[in-house]
Amino acid sequence: MPNPDAIVRAFIEEWNVPAPDPDQLSKHFAEDAVYHNIPLEPIVGRTAIRDAFADWLPNFDSTVWEIHHQAASGNVVLNERTDTYHSGERVTPARVMGVFEVTDGLITAWRDYFDSADIPLILGQ
Repeated sequence: MPNPDAIVRAFIEEWNVPAPDPDQLSKHFAEDAVYHNIPLEPIVGRTAIRDAFADWLPNFDSTVWEIHHQAASGNVVLNERTDTYHSGERVTPARVMGVFEVTDGLITAWRDYFDSADIPLILGQ
């Protein structure tokens, strides 16, 4: 079984394709996983996480997520990254600090910390 560092890297790489697939992305999560974009409300459960991805992705032509630094200790993985969203001529980078917890090869918790002022910019508002 891949280690937690490799599991998170594989998940991040799946955002870096022309059309990320919510079903494929959600396969990295445990059934009862929690995804929490701080300061938004947490999303609980693989199906709800998949649905959140499906709602979010149509806003963009593509996404590129670049890990700048990643460190793992036991089942916890921290990464500093830039998530860049492309929509038409608009290209919007967002600086993110991610915290992942991995158990038995699946992500059980994912928390992203970012500047909430970036959300309207990302969505072109």
